[in-house]
Amino acid sequence: MTDTPFTLADFDFELPESLIAQQPVPQRSASRLLDGSGRFPVDREFRDLPALLQPGDLLVLNDTRVIKARLYGEKPSGGAVEVLVERVLPGNEVVAQLRVSKAPRPGTTIRFADAFDAEVLGRAGADGSMYRLRWPADPLLLLERHGHMPLPPYIKHADDAVDAERYQSVFARRAGAVAAPTASLHFDAGVLDALAQRGVLSASITLHVGAGTFQPVRSDDLAEHRMHSEWYEVPADTVAAIVAARARGAAVVAAGTTALRALESAALAAADDQPLASGARETELFITPGFRFRVVDRLITNFHLPRSTLLMLVCAFAGYEHAMALYRHAVEARYRFFSYGDAMYLARG
Repeated sequence: MTDTPFTLADFDFELPESLIAQQPVPQRSASRLLDGSGRFPVDREFRDLPALLQPGDLLVLNDTRVIKARLYGEKPSGGAVEVLVERVLPGNEVVAQLRVSKAPRPGTTIRFADAFDAEVLGRAGADGSMYRLRWPADPLLLLERHGHMPLPPYIKHADDAVDAERYQSVFARRAGAVAAPTASLHFDAGVLDALAQRGVLSASITLHVGAGTFQPVRSDDLAEHRMHSEWYEVPADTVAAIVAARARGAAVVAAGTTALRALESAALAAADDQPLASGARETELFITPGFRFRVVDRLITNFHLPRSTLLMLVCAFAGYEHAMALYRHAVEARYRFFSYGDAMYLARG
């Protein structure tokens, strides 16, 4: 993050509740796409994306896979417990948010889904708001069998079979996210094939999206906001693909804010003689207007919450006035917002 004259109120806008998408459109690539890469907005469909990219451009995808991170259980007293797993640790341990009437003490056993018991080990997280639990077996296997898709708080229906398929990208591979990288949800086989036929190359990173992506910014002074930490990995072959794209004068296109954060974090972590640092790390990168982008030239992203860190990132990337004008257009043109909503294509401002 850099010093910025902006305050939290600068990233607010009026959003009718009717524009918050509750269900995905029937076909992934039938979502609308607001082309904001030029001076004026152009209304398109997501399946138009291949025509906006040039042969030789490099599209970077986040191959994280959403886990069924929400579980329901009860304490020995009978009190209800709702758990959202934030991260899986070695030794069959997890860090999780607990929604419970009374905070459980270390040593408390919680029964989940009438199937298995987990032991509360103590508080966790930078502010102590989460808990560390030990499970009797591999948490990823238990979550797949007994968990629920962790739909965002603004989606009001209980998760179902549609969500199990559609709150997941078609190229999801590495399990670990507790929220979807939502720009990825628009890609289907047809769009991916058309991109390849267009001569657009692709590469992957992994960033396991955490529940902190929904964490509100509470301070009007943005410098006081502490960004949540997320695990990411940029493979060496992706770094090589970016170097080759730069050499041929092609654009690096990030499919989503998560891909952008991973790439820009890897650039900040690099040694002076390297463009990006390959390998796995944690990132707490908070991008606000004034940030100097080193890697990403184009961005595909959904429409984000008012006053959110993701809207601040978009404003930093495309330019504040341009990005906020695009959001006003999106509201007026009744684009669908948030995870199951429509997408936007941006050039670096």
